[in-house]
Amino acid sequence: MACILSIESSTQICSAAVSVNGENVWEKESPAFSSHSAVLGIYALEAIRFIQANRLRLNAVAVSEGPGSYTGLRIGISLAKGLCFGMDIPLIAIPTLKVMATRFFASSYCLCPMIDARRMEVYTALYDGTLNEISPVRATVVDEDSFRDILAQKEIIFFGNGAEKCKAVIHSPHAFFADGVYPSASNMGFEAEYALKNKKFVNVAYFEPFYLKEFQATIPKNKVITVISPQS
Repeated sequence: MACILSIESSTQICSAAVSVNGENVWEKESPAFSSHSAVLGIYALEAIRFIQANRLRLNAVAVSEGPGSYTGLRIGISLAKGLCFGMDIPLIAIPTLKVMATRFFASSYCLCPMIDARRMEVYTALYDGTLNEISPVRATVVDEDSFRDILAQKEIIFFGNGAEKCKAVIHSPHAFFADGVYPSASNMGFEAEYALKNKKFVNVAYFEPFYLKEFQATIPKNKVITVISPQS
């Protein structure tokens, strides 16, 4: 039996799930805006206790690789790597947008997951109903011309926390919007099992989150930085 622990932490909601042969047998999900660093470690401990209590053997850890929140991704991937190091098991990385698209597997629509990247920018990609990539993952600013060529030929369902702000600018009879969709560990089991069977692992030591954009630290306007000379 293939037993995999999946970890997802790319947005405000983080989660963990245990799947056996692609089917979830245990899962936990945090409330929105909870502290990922506080709850994910607890979830991992509870998951391992569940695995041990049911006499299962953990074969791999799967993690949502991004794009998404810089801090959230670092927390989730660091935890996943630590578990793999400690238990000497492989690490599987699954694209976050593909995790979201799994919710609509076997759909007749083109699938367009969107993660909010501030203002009118989103992280997005396009998949067909069997999760084959039509358009690669990218950061893009959405306007009235976005997806126009594809919408002229195909129906697209938009979803994710980036899709809400796009409703006002994407106008087409072929555009549909689904609410309440976010990346979740409970949707990672099928892809994770496929990766395990085909030995599609990432290097535990060198794997890094897929941020897509470089991190840019900013200083709040109401903050003042004082530089103190070593001689003062």
